[in-house]
Amino acid sequence: MTQYLLILASAFLLAVGATPLVRRLAARWGIVDKPNARKIHTHPIPLMGGVAIYGAFIVSLVVLGDRFYVREVAGIFLGATLCSFMGLWDDRSGLSALKKLVGQIIAACILLFSGVQVRLFPIDALNGLITVFWVVGITNALNLLDNMDGLSGGVAAVASAFFLLLAAMSKQYLVGALAAALLGACVGFLAYNFNPASIFMGDAGSLFIGFVLASVGIKLRFPNNVHFVTWMIPVMVLGLPIFDTTLVVISRLRRGLNPLTTPGKDHVSHRLVKMGFSQREAVLILYQACSILGVIAMYLTQASIVEGYVIGGMVFIVALYLLWRLEKVGPLTSPKGNSQGENE
Repeated sequence: MTQYLLILASAFLLAVGATPLVRRLAARWGIVDKPNARKIHTHPIPLMGGVAIYGAFIVSLVVLGDRFYVREVAGIFLGATLCSFMGLWDDRSGLSALKKLVGQIIAACILLFSGVQVRLFPIDALNGLITVFWVVGITNALNLLDNMDGLSGGVAAVASAFFLLLAAMSKQYLVGALAAALLGACVGFLAYNFNPASIFMGDAGSLFIGFVLASVGIKLRFPNNVHFVTWMIPVMVLGLPIFDTTLVVISRLRRGLNPLTTPGKDHVSHRLVKMGFSQREAVLILYQACSILGVIAMYLTQASIVEGYVIGGMVFIVALYLLWRLEKVGPLTSPKGNSQGENE
């Protein structure tokens, strides 16, 4: 546990120190998020915060991490670097949705070749397809969630904290080290990104964070329980971004819009603001929701098959109700305050 704390602290300090530097560089190089009709913020905000998160994560693991897991760590680093580079390219010059999707699939395949993959079924091809679907889905879910000050970074920090606890409980060093580094980097960045934000992480950060969280979720193992139950654990920890993406896709399809290429203020956070909450309150509510799901995930590690599926079914029913309720609220149609626009 001491090594986890050292990795967490070093990533935090690196992110706190590097973020002001990349903020100045982003402003100097013109890599800023400018206000427009689909954004909520009212003045240009520097991007490139994801570069600070990436650097803090990588450096803390390289300096303090264990070299035993070289092959798997190399695969995760390479795939995460590819996602972060694509995001930075998109932040700077723009990148089509198709090119980003292809890049994410390549990054997921790098994970497969390094030995990091879902192992639910005896059929390797099926496990490989699920791995690619999970990685691409979670990577994009965190990217879509990056739509309000402190939201994506904070949710990632909460999810990382639960992954760290789960890894410590089951003595999985690699998962714990990855989660500790991401937790420290995200919390350090939040010092500058919480409302009112002075810098955004951009796609360079959200795609990187999503890829790492997806990889950590795959690596989690629970030898004291069966796969038939434990597959729900990473899904539960990352349930909020999954729910938000599901809401957006359903809402846009119902309105005859392309769910992947049509941006808008129709996320959970925007709908909470429309219900009368401030942006800070909306973000804190979503932090709490993510924490509740994390607690449920921890319970599932010891649950029987019947208990696990009863709990999973109850969460699913609540999610269906909330989808219906929030869809009735509708998208946010008018800006309210100064907040981050959507990284789609």
